[in-house]
Amino acid sequence: MTPFFFAGVWRGWEGTRGANAAPITGWHQVFAFLTTESNTLVEPIHPKAMPVLLLTQADRETWLTGSIEDALALQRPASDDALRVVATGQKQDG
Repeated sequence: MTPFFFAGVWRGWEGTRGANAAPITGWHQVFAFLTTESNTLVEPIHPKAMPVLLLTQADRETWLTGSIEDALALQRPASDDALRVVATGQKQDG
């Protein structure tokens, strides 16, 4: 299977994070994935959104070096044949 990359952003942020019982105040690195609507393969698992996948070298270069308009044009669902479900079952965490 060919590796892929998630479209994401990170930045530094100063503030308080963590559980209320043990908050950590200071400088943090925070990260977020860009999401888009789910394709038909992901929709039964998560109907509202899926991460934006950068499947080609051209997509990765655009994400890293392109204009904001070109990078945001990548915010689209991956084709159904780009992914494969490898496990299914009942949710175990409640």
